[in-house]
Amino acid sequence: MDRTDDRRAFRNVGILVAAQALIGAQMPMIFVVGGLAGGMLSPNPCLATLPISLIVFGSMTTAPWISPLMQRHGRRAGFLTGTAGGAAGAAVAAWALSIGSFPLLLAGSYLTGIYMSAQGFYRFAATDSASEDFRPKAVSYVMAGGLVSAILGPQLNKLVQTSFAVPFLGTYLAIIAINLLGALLFFGLDLPKPPPPRKDAPRARSRMELLKNPTILTAVICGMVSYALMNLVMTSTPLAVVGCGFTTARANDIVSAHVLAMFVPSFFTGHLIARFGAERIIATGLVILAGAGAVALSGVTLGNFFGALVLLGLGWNFGFIGATTLLASAHAPEERGAVQGMNDMIVFGCVTLASLASGGLMNCSGGTAQEGWTAVNLAMAPFLMLAGAALIRLALGERRTA
Repeated sequence: MDRTDDRRAFRNVGILVAAQALIGAQMPMIFVVGGLAGGMLSPNPCLATLPISLIVFGSMTTAPWISPLMQRHGRRAGFLTGTAGGAAGAAVAAWALSIGSFPLLLAGSYLTGIYMSAQGFYRFAATDSASEDFRPKAVSYVMAGGLVSAILGPQLNKLVQTSFAVPFLGTYLAIIAINLLGALLFFGLDLPKPPPPRKDAPRARSRMELLKNPTILTAVICGMVSYALMNLVMTSTPLAVVGCGFTTARANDIVSAHVLAMFVPSFFTGHLIARFGAERIIATGLVILAGAGAVALSGVTLGNFFGALVLLGLGWNFGFIGATTLLASAHAPEERGAVQGMNDMIVFGCVTLASLASGGLMNCSGGTAQEGWTAVNLAMAPFLMLAGAALIRLALGERRTA
């Protein structure tokens, strides 16, 4: 691919970075207030994080059809569908808060999952017009757009979450505006439209055949574990912070620091992957995630919460961007829709389970917030071992092949 194509890729990456920054601001806002709003409306404290779980479940069930939609009609169609879902979900959630309906809050959360699913494809869209050398950097730069959303989302939330008599109503109204304004960005994208399948084109592998590929399987497992564990801990964080006696403003600050740690490293993660390889960066991310659990288990001071959530964000960045890059290198162009849709369905399916487990572990596994927080962080261990085993198996297989 020549330099002209990479200039085109730079332009597209710039638009995707802006989208990640502006439209992505809604996600930290929702993750701060979702569990608190759920706790306010739910009939059972064990269900407090169910609104967040429904967002992730919505993302999981959307991925299998939004990826083929992009394959047929282009990325813009999928991204506009995402912003429409985000605006509709926030509108329904605002209505739910105004009338005190927990089921309606869950319905709005599910629609928000359509946006979350579409946002997950920004990183893949960054590679569509990029040269092979620029691809890991393109993914990394797009993920770095979350740096702005990490600052904008929680700080905007501080201004609007108490602006109405109904708590958190202002948050969801602001999210409607974010989606409607952000949708305009996608009209500037210049991405190649998927070519129609040729009669002589090679047959794309089935999903089961794709998962038998060791590289694809390892990428899916490591992406799944990195994202699910990040969600498991982050979902419970506002409940743990408030439950341990701190204010919701402190919860916003901690989530903001966490999201900053998720995206600040993206300025250099792509370069590290290009130099050391995706597998080593993924392994580093898993080690950092283990460190986050260790810091969280060592105490419940503000320093512990900040330290654990910063490490959690950094570990997610290395693990998830590394897994995305590994996956992008392991399939043919005609398999793009199937591979990316399958990957995000599996990843967000496990994130849904992690989100559901987070509320149960946090609120129903002990008598205090500290005991629940301990249970959440101990639950990370077996999944980290699973991802580590997959990486070791891949490395041994590559060594035998060499």
